[in-house]
Order: sequence, then C-alpha cells, then structure tokens
Amino acid sequence: METTIINSKDYYGDNCLKDVTENVGILERLDPHGYVEIFEKDENGEGNKLVGKSNLVLYLGREWIAERLANIDNPNTTLTRDMFLSWLGVGTGGALIGDPLNPISPNSNDNSLTTETNFNATGTTYADFRGGFYYKHPFDSITFEQDAQNNNKYLIINITTTIGTDDCNGANINEAGLFISTSNDPAFAGPFNIFSKITFPTIVKSDTRQLVFVWYIYV
Repeated sequence: METTIINSKDYYGDNCLKDVTENVGILERLDPHGYVEIFEKDENGEGNKLVGKSNLVLYLGREWIAERLANIDNPNTTLTRDMFLSWLGVGTGGALIGDPLNPISPNSNDNSLTTETNFNATGTTYADFRGGFYYKHPFDSITFEQDAQNNNKYLIINITTTIGTDDCNGANINEAGLFISTSNDPAFAGPFNIFSKITFPTIVKSDTRQLVFVWYIYV
C-alpha cells in the first residue's frame, strides 16, 4: 500500500496566519508584530502623542507563542505554557547617552531591557521588588479590537498602561517591554520573561507628566 505524506505549516503573516504546504513552497514569512503609541498627559490632563512606531516580538516571545498554541511545555526553554502577558517594564538603555534622540534598535536575541529602571518604592499593585523598588507595572486594560484589513475580525490585542506621576521620576526613558509571567498579582516576585521590546527617543519623566503606553499586538 502506498503512503503519501503531506506536510503543512502555519506561519504568522501580515495580520493573519498563512497556511502553506511543502509542495507549494514558502513565498514569504512575516513574524508576529505590534505597534506602540506613547501619549503624554501633563498636570492639566492635556495630552499629545510622543511616539508611534513598531515594536519587535523577540525570540523568547515567539517560543512562548509556540508553547501556548501547542499547550505543551518545551523542555528546551525556561518558558511554560501557563505564562501570559502580564506586566510592563521600562528602561533607560534604549539610546546612547550622547545621542538620546537616536534609539538603538532592539535585537530578536534580546532577553531583557538593556537598562531597566524602577517605577517607585511604595506602589501596591506593582511587582518585581528589588533593592527597595518595583520594576514591573500592571496593565490598565487588555481589550480586543477589530482589524479593518481582515474583515473586521477581532485580531488586534490592545494593552494600555499608564505610567503615573509617582513613577520613574527623573529617569530618561527610551525603551519598554511587555513581559510574560504566571501571575499578575501585586508583589509577584517572578520569574518574568520579556515578550516584545521597543526603543524610542528619550523621554524625560517628571512628576508633572503621565505617560500612557498603548501597545497593539496583531495576530
């Protein structure tokens, strides 16, 4: 009896999953991606957009996606399938000190922010307490949005986080990342693994400014 083997592969495409067979060949491969907007709110509540650019979903994040899809832990990674998107981190290592408006592009091999900075010492909803300070900020909300380019299907995840007037004051912020963990409970100690990362022109944080991160993930 003759046996025919059919191999099929799914790849993330531009706002969709692309299904290809070995017989057809892979014409293109586009990876999971996202887009980040950062808004400023001053002490009067007035705001404007400071940043709008694509982020990079890192290899760590893509390995985690594979485990989630298969619902199997990969013994070759330190990730587990019960992790989920749960925290925001920010840092000051996304640009050279002498060139603060020229961000350094993240690399897919990055497994952390370059120089993570703390939010504050007294927050009751934060996590990752080290050296007297909290380094992970909870999300305000996660919502699903329709993708107009794909028949208005709910293929966009919107993660919004507000960095308040008590957070990161005096820091020159120029990098941020979404982190996965097994808990979003306050004071959770980890582990934390970075999912995606963005760098941007330096923003000087003060107690008169709030920064609102709106992070879109397209699937």
